[in-house]
Amino acid sequence: MRIVFMGTPDFAAGVLKALIEAGEAPVLVVTQPDRKRGRGRELSVCDTARLAREKNIPVFQPERVKRPEAVEEIARARPELIIVAAFGQILPPEILNLPEHGCVNVHASLLPKYRGASPIQRAIADGEKKTGVTLMQMDEGLDTGDILLQEELIISPEDTGGSLFEKLSGLGAALMVRALPLIEAGKLKRTKQDEALASYAGMIKKEDGRLDFAALSAVEAERLVRAYNPWPGTYTVYQGKVLKLWGAEVTEENSPGDMRPGTVTKAGKDELIISCAEGSLKVTELQLEGKRRMNTGDFLKGTKISVGEFMG
Repeated sequence: MRIVFMGTPDFAAGVLKALIEAGEAPVLVVTQPDRKRGRGRELSVCDTARLAREKNIPVFQPERVKRPEAVEEIARARPELIIVAAFGQILPPEILNLPEHGCVNVHASLLPKYRGASPIQRAIADGEKKTGVTLMQMDEGLDTGDILLQEELIISPEDTGGSLFEKLSGLGAALMVRALPLIEAGKLKRTKQDEALASYAGMIKKEDGRLDFAALSAVEAERLVRAYNPWPGTYTVYQGKVLKLWGAEVTEENSPGDMRPGTVTKAGKDELIISCAEGSLKVTELQLEGKRRMNTGDFLKGTKISVGEFMG
């Protein structure tokens, strides 16, 4: 089957790698253009494009996939199936209707729950016990197409956005490879999504990682720390500097009832505890602006924090 693959980040690269290893290498890989990143503004090549070039697969990187010239380039590949995984652009009808078997999206949630750009982070932040991967027949909506296959995955209490991302990438890759012969034979049943159960996980911005201890319970703050690790990361402000929190636990130790949320209630040896709107958060790994990331014990050896100081 002639496959065109569309995807950009490492989640997509995992699916592409599985296709290649299964002997189903695409005839064309479409990714977002390379971007300049970091302080040095060096050109960054996405994982999917890098892998495709290593395997001598043609790569196409349109600025806007809706433009006629982009549609024409994809049409020239004569795809029988287009596989999409975290591509980052909405596909126009001209592309959706191009292949015989249509366009199939590998989405990292159990649709219709968590349509949109950040289903992995939202599942952790919302305290979900399970998530999964959905193979969806794409239509013109945002993750609204018919469900072809789904597979569930239990979320561990220790899972971060990064660890769950890796698990779901592997699950999605295996599910897509398993589905290919069924798609080609027309044996996958389509199931309409229940709109009454639909929810959205919008694009995450860097500022979303700011922890407002007055608005968050300790449980909610701990979930956010895990959900936004490694990106965008969660942070507060300490003595005018950004303080990133990379690891945290909910502690049974209660703060005094009149304690302002964001106040340090314990600081010493390897313990740093911050009061929240409800309960307290024990910080286990952190990073002060300009410093390296370290566990709390090592951090407190070099940075003096006193009980009663405020974070926020």
